[in-house]
Amino acid sequence: MQFRTDVRWHYPRVSDRQRVNAQKQERSTKKVENMTRWIRQLFTRSRRYEDISTSIREHLEERVDELMESGMKRTTAEQTARREFGNVALVEERSREVWQWSWLESLWADAKYALRQMRRSPGYAATVIATLALGIGAAATMFTVVDHVLLRPTPYREAGKLVALEETDGSDYSWLVPWLDIAEWRAQSRSFDQIEFAARLNGRNYLNDNATALQVDAERVSSGLFQMLGIRPSMGRDFDPHAPESNTGTIVLSNVIWKEVFGGDRGILGKIIKINNDSYTVAGIMPPGFRYPVGSGAAPQVWLPIQLDSDDKGGRGFKAMQYNVLARLHPGVTLASSNAEMVLIQKRVAAEYADATLRKDHSMVRVEPYAATLVKNDARRALLALLAASGVLWLIAVVNATNLMLARSTARQREIAMRGALGASRWRVMQQMMVEGLMQSSAAATLGIGLTLGSVRLLAHELKQTLPVPAPASPDLWILIALVVMTVVSALLSTAWPAFLAVRAPIEPALKQGGLHSGIGRRHHLMRGALVAVEIALSLTLVAVCGLLLRSVYALRHVPLGFRTDHILVANLNIPTYRFSDQNMTATLYKPLLERAQHLNGVARAGLMSQVPLGKTFVIHLELSMNGRKIVAVMKAVSPDIQKVFGFHMAAGRFFGPEDTLTSEPVIVVNQAFAREYSPDKHDPAAILGTKLLRLNKNAPALVIGVLDDERQKAVTDPAVPEVEFTIPQITPESGFYSPLEGIAMDLAVRTDRPTAEMIPELKTVLRQASPEFQGATITTMDQIVEDSFGSQRLAAYLLEFFGGSALLLCITGLYGLLAYVVTLRIRELGVRVALGASRGNLLWLVMRQAGAMLIVGVALGSGLALASGRLVRGFLYGVSAYDGWTLGAAAMLLFMTGLAAAYLPARRAAGVDPMKALRAE
Repeated sequence: MQFRTDVRWHYPRVSDRQRVNAQKQERSTKKVENMTRWIRQLFTRSRRYEDISTSIREHLEERVDELMESGMKRTTAEQTARREFGNVALVEERSREVWQWSWLESLWADAKYALRQMRRSPGYAATVIATLALGIGAAATMFTVVDHVLLRPTPYREAGKLVALEETDGSDYSWLVPWLDIAEWRAQSRSFDQIEFAARLNGRNYLNDNATALQVDAERVSSGLFQMLGIRPSMGRDFDPHAPESNTGTIVLSNVIWKEVFGGDRGILGKIIKINNDSYTVAGIMPPGFRYPVGSGAAPQVWLPIQLDSDDKGGRGFKAMQYNVLARLHPGVTLASSNAEMVLIQKRVAAEYADATLRKDHSMVRVEPYAATLVKNDARRALLALLAASGVLWLIAVVNATNLMLARSTARQREIAMRGALGASRWRVMQQMMVEGLMQSSAAATLGIGLTLGSVRLLAHELKQTLPVPAPASPDLWILIALVVMTVVSALLSTAWPAFLAVRAPIEPALKQGGLHSGIGRRHHLMRGALVAVEIALSLTLVAVCGLLLRSVYALRHVPLGFRTDHILVANLNIPTYRFSDQNMTATLYKPLLERAQHLNGVARAGLMSQVPLGKTFVIHLELSMNGRKIVAVMKAVSPDIQKVFGFHMAAGRFFGPEDTLTSEPVIVVNQAFAREYSPDKHDPAAILGTKLLRLNKNAPALVIGVLDDERQKAVTDPAVPEVEFTIPQITPESGFYSPLEGIAMDLAVRTDRPTAEMIPELKTVLRQASPEFQGATITTMDQIVEDSFGSQRLAAYLLEFFGGSALLLCITGLYGLLAYVVTLRIRELGVRVALGASRGNLLWLVMRQAGAMLIVGVALGSGLALASGRLVRGFLYGVSAYDGWTLGAAAMLLFMTGLAAAYLPARRAAGVDPMKALRAE
């Protein structure tokens, strides 16, 4: 019997592990040694190259001596030795590769060669770089804005699953949600993990102490909101959903307030601070950059816990607090399925409304992604349209650069052919040309960053008026990545085709004299002509769309507004309600403020209005049922002189006067839209005069004493809606409308005959005297308010002016560059034509005919593109059709005439050619 003895299996793991570790260590050591050797060789390479050359020379000398000893002459021996040895330069190059990273060395050599080429042809390099910089800068600018506003997810955990819930009657309008409805949703819905809610603290709110007051954006939030968003305080705690009693009287501060107001004091936790006149204990500090809501204003934020009261739990009437609702979708639940479920639930919830009007208004639920609610549809469409326009401009720039590089590659045919004849592969030549294109594109991207930053700063005001969040002032990682991508793509698109065509050209014809006039040159010429036609078509598209938007802005500026805008300054006042909580603001704040403003030098009239026309201060919507009829209108509080400030016209009756005081009969003024909707005779606005509506106090309803002509209230493009105006002297703290009309916001408007720049400092002094919080009030002209109301139309028009003008410039330079180069190539042909009897006019017509053909083809293609693009911007047009023939015709004529003007200079040069000099040229 034999026994097999094998003890290796007793320790296999140990030995294998040791062997593997030893191999890894050996490979690692070799890598380090190779890297060290390569780095050392970088500094000793020239000596090693010299050694190689010396060895080759010595070898050749030895062979020559041997051949001479056999009887050959030295000259013959040297030729024989070299023939036997082969290509000396090639042997040296292959030998040097031992100490090289060939691909890196070749890229470095190509980069240095590209820099030399750019220095030799600075005009060509500058033109290509400027062209690409314009396209890359425009595209990067719009990508910066679109990425920041539309593409970037909200900074919350799994933001794609966050949805906003709004109640609606099926129209575009939506309503906030009472607590009882939220409670029903929580109990019945299976689509959401969590449903939380929030509401802005009413009025203007200030974090104050004895010395200063800082306006803050104060939000009341449900105790589980921060947990649903996936955000925890960086210090302290947030609100506890399991112990609501622990949240009473607490507050959470933003990181901005913690640093700027409290100097980053970590001992702030547990201390008492005041919001308005109410005291709160600081529970936590949120992390840097956190905001909720995301699209809130520029004021720093604080968050307070929602404390449900009897009005919340007792009913769904007008007294119940209304909330914004946010929810997180359950995993696997889609937006469509959650919408379907909420439709069924809301049918049961709406049936519990006692008031028929409220039941209709809250009959449906709209569920949409939270991110989609941050940007209005018109702003979203404007940004996407401008992004597309910037992409077209970038494409025009790339086409123009491609055309220039095609011309450049044609001029370098002999050089490329010579390199091919000396042994360079096609890929090697293409690599060199593409590296040159990448160098130019990189320089263009560097300029593009400057253009992007400058453009965003120049457009800061327009973007602020249109977008919910400010555009970034400096590029971040995503913007830099986008720039890198555009740089590489620009280089590939503009270089690959010219490089491919250049290396595919036959070598022998290019080496002959006159090779530039070979068939490949004619093919290049046709391709360049086609590219110019494409440029013209794309440029016409941008110019035509720009024309449509400019006509829209022109039409908007000539819309009858219903009020004057000249020589009016408007100060937006953030009312510090807490300072006047126990006072009548009419007597203690508004009356003294008006008296001071009225006595300023140069002020003709001064008045107060809760919101000036087209302003963005604060809008109060009146909604009530009277005599079985629902009344919906905008409410405004005004002082009697406001009519004279703005020049409002009366359709019937009178405006408020000094006789309308607190002791006189309550009166109101309505507009024509209100009279048409609610007057006994809708065709006669005066029929509503004498009607008694709306109780300002408990004693008597207000009497309608006047009907104002309609004016543009919210936007220039929107028709007037019903409006009711109250006079400030008749509003007291006992009035039902006192808190919303006087306690939240007010605009001070003054008409002056002095330059506004001189008036603003004096007006700021008056405001500061009225209340310290007014020192930061925004003061602007009424003309600027009207301009800002144009919103997305003006933003799109301004940017498309730049895009259209840039496209036109690129188109002209592209056409001029092509024809100028063609004239240079055909200089001998033109000289022969003149020698054979061609007149100067014939040569001028020859070049102009060529330009006209490209222009006609480009305009024809561009007209179709412009008509298609008009449909895309239809939503931004006002007073002009998307297919307006006059605008398209004017754009086509502008492009055609400027194109002919650009072609005239090369044509005149061709007509002035000297035949003797041309025929003597190579």
